[in-house]
Amino acid sequence: MPSSPDERMVVVAQFAGSHGVRGDFKIRSFTDDPEAVFSYGRLMTKEGKALTPKPVRQVKPALFLVRATEISSPEDCDAYKGALLLVPRSALPDTDDEDDFYVEDLVGLRAVSTAGEDVGRVKAVPNYGAGDLIELQTADGPLLLPFTKASVPGIDLAAGVVTVELLEGDDAAS
Repeated sequence: MPSSPDERMVVVAQFAGSHGVRGDFKIRSFTDDPEAVFSYGRLMTKEGKALTPKPVRQVKPALFLVRATEISSPEDCDAYKGALLLVPRSALPDTDDEDDFYVEDLVGLRAVSTAGEDVGRVKAVPNYGAGDLIELQTADGPLLLPFTKASVPGIDLAAGVVTVELLEGDDAAS
């Protein structure tokens, strides 16, 4: 997989199962505008398999019935079952506002405390169902903080820094 920031792969959808006998299938779009997933062209799996989805119809707000030249039967769908579908970060449109960003842009940034101390680097921005978290890789191990304005009061993409508010007890063992 690409490793530079512009070549980093970003999840935009997920293969959601086969439909019928002709190789149609469903995908769940994770993009802000669900139909935008079709504007990126070829989508890739983490394993490097490609799909070029063409919408047939919208099933639910972010769920689409689609076709792709790479799939012609329900058996072909088995190779994609549950797969996350990715595009290069460079394929995504620029954000409209300096306060808007893609969470993928945060990965790898240096994290500093509000007191100016080096904390570590942003490893990921997961969401386990109760809201976004920011995962920092520190010298003491991983540290999870809520991704809120209170815990992450500053993000400076140009400088490559996120500012975090560490509270008593916030350490890698927490």
